[in-house]
Amino acid sequence: MTAPTCLDEVTPMTELTIPATWEEVTAEWMTAALQRDFPGAEVSTVEVVLRDDGTNRRARLALSYAAGDGPSAVFVKAADPDHAELNAATGGLFNESRMFRTDISLPIEHPAVHLALIDEPGLDFLLLMEDVTLRGGDPRDSTRPLTVEQAADGVEGLARLHSRFWGDGLDRHGDELAWLEPFVAWRGMESGIAAGLQRLDTDLPTDVRRLSAVEIEDCWVAYIDEMADEPHTVLHGDAHVGNTYVVDGERVGFLDWQVLHRGHHALDLGYFLQGALTREDRRGGEVELVARYHGALDLPAQDQPTVDDVWLHYRASASHGLAVWMATASSDDWQRPEVSLPLAQRYAEAFVDLDTPGAVRDLTGA
Repeated sequence: MTAPTCLDEVTPMTELTIPATWEEVTAEWMTAALQRDFPGAEVSTVEVVLRDDGTNRRARLALSYAAGDGPSAVFVKAADPDHAELNAATGGLFNESRMFRTDISLPIEHPAVHLALIDEPGLDFLLLMEDVTLRGGDPRDSTRPLTVEQAADGVEGLARLHSRFWGDGLDRHGDELAWLEPFVAWRGMESGIAAGLQRLDTDLPTDVRRLSAVEIEDCWVAYIDEMADEPHTVLHGDAHVGNTYVVDGERVGFLDWQVLHRGHHALDLGYFLQGALTREDRRGGEVELVARYHGALDLPAQDQPTVDDVWLHYRASASHGLAVWMATASSDDWQRPEVSLPLAQRYAEAFVDLDTPGAVRDLTGA
């Protein structure tokens, strides 16, 4: 879309409202939204060049300028009315926006956020973010897995994130993170898991095919419940490979922080590693990669877990990836099949290779 090039007055960011459609984003609105990070930039045109609506509204907007300097494109994300109530009910609708409205710095590669708006009564939010492709960011998904060295950078980034907020680190941020809820298991995925098992069938390891949907869900719930009393930290919460990108060929960044929660570190570690690598690379590299995560933790001596403890929790964490992605792969409503099916397979293979049921029993004493 094209808008006037001369602005008599810039609207303060605090008065900005969330546009109902991306075509309603005017040059004046964008100029005000960018003022904090690009003072003096005056946007002349805004054009929707890519739309990717799903559980949220998302688009890439190309920008031109009448004065000053700013990015040639930005990425925008807002609530989709058809999914807002469900996202709000699961406690994830506003998490990403709330985090990026704080002054908290996350010690991990992620897109810069230029503006975060929240409309709680309207069940809406908006994030105006850096388009990481402008600095060479290479988004990944299950069709383009990471290398072992790239995964090593990812686990070290997660270790920095977890170390910053581990245990008492959460309390040091007081009210800024008081809204951050613990990650808890929920029931109700049984039918989705059953459909996923049927859909993948012979593409799954025999030991997973022998399991019922109830057994898979029970294993996951037992794992998550056991972690409730363990030391908590800030979790990305959805650190699968589809929420990553690579910069400079080796540095791994994390997108989409909407499932941000507090919880046990292994949830992020396992969910990332077990889906980001091919089966062969995971089998050949995961022991060293988990050790690299452990070595990158920067914690007081009394808080430092042993590498054996991290490994045990990592083994148990495959229950999470298996349950979530078996349900996700049950239909094409959430992810494209070329993305969801390989991820479900990878978590299933990790579940067997790592003897995840045995690890969960060891943790729960069952």
